[in-house]
Amino acid sequence: MALPTPEGYQAYNNDTIAGYIAGLPKIKDHLGGGPDAWTVNEVGDGNLNLVFIIEGPKGDICVKQALPYVRLVGEGWPLPLDRAYFEHAASIQERALALALVPEIFHYDPKLYLIVMERLSPHIIMRKGMIAGQIYPKFTDDMAAFCARTLFGTSDLAMPAAEKKALIAKFCGNTELCKITEDLIFTDPYMVHERNRWTSPQLDEDARKIRGDDALKRAVSKLKYGFLTKAQALLHGDLHTGSIMVTEAETKVIDPEFAFVGPIGFDVGKLIGNLLLCYFAQTGHATAADDRREYRRWIVAVIEGFWHGFQAQFIELWNSERHGDAFPPALFDGDNGLSMRQAQHSFMRDVFEDALGYAGTSMIRRTLGLAHNADLETIEDPDVRAACERKVLAMGRDLILQAQHLANIEAVTAKAVMADGLG
Repeated sequence: MALPTPEGYQAYNNDTIAGYIAGLPKIKDHLGGGPDAWTVNEVGDGNLNLVFIIEGPKGDICVKQALPYVRLVGEGWPLPLDRAYFEHAASIQERALALALVPEIFHYDPKLYLIVMERLSPHIIMRKGMIAGQIYPKFTDDMAAFCARTLFGTSDLAMPAAEKKALIAKFCGNTELCKITEDLIFTDPYMVHERNRWTSPQLDEDARKIRGDDALKRAVSKLKYGFLTKAQALLHGDLHTGSIMVTEAETKVIDPEFAFVGPIGFDVGKLIGNLLLCYFAQTGHATAADDRREYRRWIVAVIEGFWHGFQAQFIELWNSERHGDAFPPALFDGDNGLSMRQAQHSFMRDVFEDALGYAGTSMIRRTLGLAHNADLETIEDPDVRAACERKVLAMGRDLILQAQHLANIEAVTAKAVMADGLG
């Protein structure tokens, strides 16, 4: 059953949300007119929440409200409403660090677990654009900047220890959303579980092999342990192409309700894993007129450019804005910066290996677990889809088990190109 809701909470719908918004003078003025002049549409196509778009004579807004259960499943999977609090808090923190890359928040109602924010238009979900084969010239640089600024800015490199510990305390209550990640990414796909699903019967044997792969399960368990224990930076927590809205000129990161303080490599790796999954899905979207070869090459360039841009900007911030207690410069004086550069190289190597592991777990869960990606799900022919998914599973396994042996991001993309026969 859904969890009991606090006094004053109600879930809105297309008929009732306008009345609530009309009681917020600044937002009503932003829209212009009154409810009779507004158009309201509930557009939530995600797994958890209600999402309304309200358009008025002067402007428009997006309204997001938490439900006391997982929308994808229904009331049989209860979920606390306070995830809206964590999303709001994370959005404020991220916007302070990466202003232009995060939507503006207009209002938060703690009793209704409801956020009113900037409506993004004509932006579309990045995943939908990639399924259609659209190229977004700013995406690579924007996402490198977002990850570098938000992850460095909430790390012990940027924050004094007392402030960092206060940040951990602020987000440590987001346990139910973390539990979803812990189960759906690191546990369920590697065992028999009622939530799992895959393209059957084509992948039945592949799923069985994953469940019986002891080396893989040990490596995934180690990654899960890192997810549970490495309080390195405030994570978006669900950073994939479905949580990014784009135009050719602009990138916006949305939906940080899974935010918590965890391993830096998780956000980075989850995005890389989703890009690799999209790469392998392209043959399933190819047509006689477009074999998607050039688009696959663009995705490869995005993956490489994202990692290099993130790493370079993170180190640049480390050199120019290190105000935290980690790696005190006084310990690294006297050698023209060589020792510090070595420390930075070692740190980023650890992040890289973590990122590859988390990329692999993201790829496997999106193929064998509960919530799949439209990149693959929209491939109508199950045999074609399964052929793409088999490559996803193989690549995901390799990333998890071979991360320490992959010298750089080019070695990663080379494996993908070889597996896909792009040449």
